[in-house]
Amino acid sequence: MLKQAAIVVKNLATVGLLTAALPVNGAVVLTAMCWSAVRKLSHSSKPSAAPLHRKSILISGGKMSKALQLARFFHAAGHRVVLVESHAYWLTGHRFSRAVDKFCTLPKAGAADYESALLALIKQEQIDVYVPVCSPVASLHDSHAMPALSPHCEVIHVGPEKIMQLDDKYQFAKAAQVMGLAVPKSFLIVDAEQVINFDFSRETRPYILKSIQYDSVRRLDLRKLTAQTLDAAAGFVRSLPISASNPWILQEFIRGQEYCTHGTFRNGELRVHGCCESSAFQINYAHIERADIESWVKQFGAGLALTGQASFDFIQAQDDGKMYAIECNPRTHSAITMFYDSGAVADAYLGQPVAQSPVRPSPHSRPTYWIYHELWRLMSSCTSLAAVRARLKVIAAGKDAVFDWFDPLPFFMLHHWHIPLLLLRDVREQRGWLKIDFNIGKLVQLGGD
Repeated sequence: MLKQAAIVVKNLATVGLLTAALPVNGAVVLTAMCWSAVRKLSHSSKPSAAPLHRKSILISGGKMSKALQLARFFHAAGHRVVLVESHAYWLTGHRFSRAVDKFCTLPKAGAADYESALLALIKQEQIDVYVPVCSPVASLHDSHAMPALSPHCEVIHVGPEKIMQLDDKYQFAKAAQVMGLAVPKSFLIVDAEQVINFDFSRETRPYILKSIQYDSVRRLDLRKLTAQTLDAAAGFVRSLPISASNPWILQEFIRGQEYCTHGTFRNGELRVHGCCESSAFQINYAHIERADIESWVKQFGAGLALTGQASFDFIQAQDDGKMYAIECNPRTHSAITMFYDSGAVADAYLGQPVAQSPVRPSPHSRPTYWIYHELWRLMSSCTSLAAVRARLKVIAAGKDAVFDWFDPLPFFMLHHWHIPLLLLRDVREQRGWLKIDFNIGKLVQLGGD
């Protein structure tokens, strides 16, 4: 009973905090809507830009910021956008975006009727191009659906013959090695005793264990394994759900600066590329130019003749200065929000000519963040004046990834409809949550999606 009461109090208190900000957010959004309307009227005499062949674009993952950003790209280029989400997230605030011409819900990816429902929607809406914005689990189901979908529309997604290879950290490392590209030493683990019996004394760097299947909780527990720490860590290693059906990877741990990328490929050509420094809970994106990373990504994409979206994680080693690719996630990265003022992203996705390929974030774009994550960090740093100043500097120098002066409603609805309804749902379901992810639009829960 105490646990249930704590969940209720926590959720209602959080709803209360969000509601307290409603007047301020409402005033900002109303101002933006009025300003946008005036701008629209002042430009109404000018012919609107439209593509020669207007397409109907289907974008999944409607609750995620990256899906909203893609919708805005295609809308700005003159295309019709249909946004879709699972039934559980019918409440997404992004459905209210002016970039979304129609919003629909489907069964959860992996459900028995998911593929047939997706195909029926594509036929009904006469979709020309499907751009999946997937969770790790959903990306696999969308890939397996491609043979059924491809006769009816183009699917910009990694095909079923390659997606498992890229999603598997071990197979990805092996594929990169074959191409002569740098990756950490990696070993496939199907039994915890393989780790216990591993000869760490022959290695100069420590190792870490990572689940090959996506694990939203354990993925952040990167304990260093060496000959000196193995005995103390043996209990931890044996507690992990390692098996032949749930293999892990023992990977060389390389100390250094980490980077993440977003890439969009067509027939092996890198069409969209963004790179930024990364962190454990990635909620800040600022583009940087790294020719070595871009070259690695281009070579890998060409080597596998990739079509679709793929995100790569890299680390530049402190000891030898070399750039190593850690893993690949064959789906859209939230770093796509860095491109908010880039005008050619839609054309790059659709294979149209662009002035510069790959398309990169504008040199004038500001770093993106999610303001409520920043405000939480600001409150958490109140004990240090220097930390407060640093956080305020981040807020002043960047922009919220969801808010747009021409499309402000998604920002308001995310914070005062979408998330509050999820919190109230959890009052009923009593699951509890670890944190709110405003970027992905969900409550992070044990055993969650």
